[in-house]
Amino acid sequence: MTQFDQIIYPRWTLTINADNQVLENHAVAISDGKIARILPSEEARCLNANEKIELADHALLPGFVNLHTHVAMTLLRGFADDLPLMDWLNNHIWPVEKRWVSEAFVYDGTLLGMAEMLRGGVTTVNDMYYFPSAVARAGIDAGMRTFVGCVIAEFPSAYAQNAHEYLDKGLRAREQFEGEENIMFVLAPHAPYTVSEETFRKVAMLAEHEGMLVHCHIHETRDEIAQSMKTVGMRPLAYLKKTGLLSPRLTASHMVHLTDDEIALVAQQGVSVSHNPRSNMKLSSGIAPVAALLDAGVNIGIGTDGAASNNSLDILADMRLAALLAKVNGAPTAVSATTVLRMATVNGAKALGVGDRIGSIELGKQADLIAIDLSALETIPLFDPISQIVYSANREQVTHVWVNGECLMKERRLLKLDEQNLREMANAWQRKVIQS
Repeated sequence: MTQFDQIIYPRWTLTINADNQVLENHAVAISDGKIARILPSEEARCLNANEKIELADHALLPGFVNLHTHVAMTLLRGFADDLPLMDWLNNHIWPVEKRWVSEAFVYDGTLLGMAEMLRGGVTTVNDMYYFPSAVARAGIDAGMRTFVGCVIAEFPSAYAQNAHEYLDKGLRAREQFEGEENIMFVLAPHAPYTVSEETFRKVAMLAEHEGMLVHCHIHETRDEIAQSMKTVGMRPLAYLKKTGLLSPRLTASHMVHLTDDEIALVAQQGVSVSHNPRSNMKLSSGIAPVAALLDAGVNIGIGTDGAASNNSLDILADMRLAALLAKVNGAPTAVSATTVLRMATVNGAKALGVGDRIGSIELGKQADLIAIDLSALETIPLFDPISQIVYSANREQVTHVWVNGECLMKERRLLKLDEQNLREMANAWQRKVIQS
């Protein structure tokens, strides 16, 4: 008789398959890190497993995908709040990064942010920051599925002096982690206002040649668009199309200010979009036209952005806000709870080219799973588990997290990371930064 590694018995299984099927009183059996069986709980009782996990009041669902963030900036949470984007970047964030960002800063900050994300149900992260080797090491140590963005910019930083050096260091880091199953490297040109046309062309060609994804901030603010019109005589999306960057390999983050023609262009080019509602609001960037993008057939995921501009990596909070913001100037039917849940799971997986491996609970997919306890007073009575998760649940109700079938959090306790060590480390960095 088959011996499974684990069998999980939730009250509800939110498959996020093509039919958005919700199964009640079904079990999920895991073998070799993959989903091996999905069957009624009573039928599963007779199966053999090394571990059987009873979750009588829980929903089991795919782990969330954080499609855009800068995880190491968790160490700058609350450092410079309530400022416009360019003031925030030029006069506060970039100077403190130049003073303090290092391999150690990035590793520690990424590990802290990953702990926060795991506690909130995120199992896959699409990051963009300096010192990608440190991000990759943190991803391995945390057990998280990590897309490591190799930042590329023209300006000097604590990491590199010019675009050529950024790119060279990123590609060398990629070679260092070749063969690591959960670590994938992504080309991450920062933004149209920090990267030259020549560099964008080089990134586009390299992405095609190496089969790499691309991750970039685009159309985040009106000032960005005005600056582009002044310097190159066209809006950023048109400029990027000219360089060859627009393709299904690209995840465009923010995409707040778009014309109807630009929405059609994004759809036609197969670009995915990361919607970052809380960061967009906090920096007064605006509200992205999510409903219009979805209507055009654009694949949209959810990102938190960094904790320095959010101020948390709470994807459940961003999911709720994404659903609500879409209704403000639209209709109450715009961007339903089910749509938002798909954005945070299978859509994010599709954007990262791993939709065949993660993002839904289906046979043969990797067991990247989370369990949310819906028995709390805040989530009862319960009529629809999907609506309850999107509109009522909070991240403290995430109790279990698995990546590749490995349990990373059990009953709210992280199993690979030491929470007390993380607290002490974060406080030590706070003292350093505040003294500078």
